[in-house]
Amino acid sequence: MKVLNLGCGARTCPRPEVINIDWSPYLWLKRNPVLRHVAPLVLRGEQLQRFKAVSTNILVHDLRKPLPFPNDSVDAVYHSHVLEHFDRDVAEVFLLEIKRVLRPGGIHRIVVPDFEKLCRSYIEHIGAAEADPAQAQVHEQYIANIIEQSVRREAFSTRNLPHARKRLLNLIFGDARRRGETHQWMYDRISLVTLLTRLGFRDPQICTADTSAIPNWNEYGLDRNPDRTPAKKNSLYVEVRK
Repeated sequence: MKVLNLGCGARTCPRPEVINIDWSPYLWLKRNPVLRHVAPLVLRGEQLQRFKAVSTNILVHDLRKPLPFPNDSVDAVYHSHVLEHFDRDVAEVFLLEIKRVLRPGGIHRIVVPDFEKLCRSYIEHIGAAEADPAQAQVHEQYIANIIEQSVRREAFSTRNLPHARKRLLNLIFGDARRRGETHQWMYDRISLVTLLTRLGFRDPQICTADTSAIPNWNEYGLDRNPDRTPAKKNSLYVEVRK
């Protein structure tokens, strides 16, 4: 059994059959003998937590490039909140690469922000905001949940920093949009399944955080927290086969 965990970030799996793969700038910082000592002096808050959380059992690879695995060599491929960060043409190339490395019948599990769920929450909250001034004060968050990741031009964790510190961190991490931190597209169950079937995947299934055709999925700890809650709220879970 071989499973790829693509774009894993800090959410890795220690099981021997899982290959964790990511291309986060935190990985480059941690692997550089000089920068890994400088980083804790420069980073703060969420950025420092992410830097400390980066595991050493990660294969560094830019997912916009061909996957370093032979054809028909992988039993399952998983990625969570990765696809929406690619332009749509790049997303198609990425998905076709996954199809290439999967064995016939192999499972492809995709987790993305659920655009349908976010939109329904927004529409439902309009009524609550009209009836309750307190709800109106927080209504903007429901708009932000949909569009903020698509329109912002810098990393969320640097936007409120002093100018000099912000410049330093942007030099280290680069532009948020160019490095793929922002959302380039959003998906719902119709659009994602349509895309996957057009690219030749078959047998689409809508799943949940704890349901999967991947054997012993819940033992991997990728879609659920230790308390069994979903690792990422408002997510859409889709599985297809090659």
